[in-house]
Amino acid sequence: MTRARLLRSLWITGSATTIFTLFGLVNAAEPDPKVMKVTLPADIKWSTSASGNSTAVLYGDPSKPGLYIVLTKWSAGHMSRPHMHPNDRYVTVISGTWWVGWGPKYDPASTKPIPAGSFVTHYGKQIHYDGAKDGDCVLQIVGMGPAESTPAEQK
Repeated sequence: MTRARLLRSLWITGSATTIFTLFGLVNAAEPDPKVMKVTLPADIKWSTSASGNSTAVLYGDPSKPGLYIVLTKWSAGHMSRPHMHPNDRYVTVISGTWWVGWGPKYDPASTKPIPAGSFVTHYGKQIHYDGAKDGDCVLQIVGMGPAESTPAEQK
């Protein structure tokens, strides 16, 4: 293939790609709400607690019976005290490092780091504590409500 033919082929391919990309962007439509609901990050409503974490309810109502999905954001340097939940909870670490400990004695130095991308099952009625140490972390927690927390620290 001659250099001129090669350049012409590249130009045609590039032009076609640009036209199809622009055409696709111009005709992009919002998803049909009967098909799906999309919530962009800027539209997620967070509430902040005094314990150093923020929560956003994505699905359900954690205070009522039934499935719920929440995002929990732990601020750096904040940990929960030993506690337990009545039901299993399924946790995915979305970002940062989540630090987990277990048992009734609070000992942040013995916590295990759980990196982003990890999946953890917190079994119901088992004592644990958790949070963030040197950086924020975001978790997705899935469970069956009501999502109660019972203090269980041994001093």
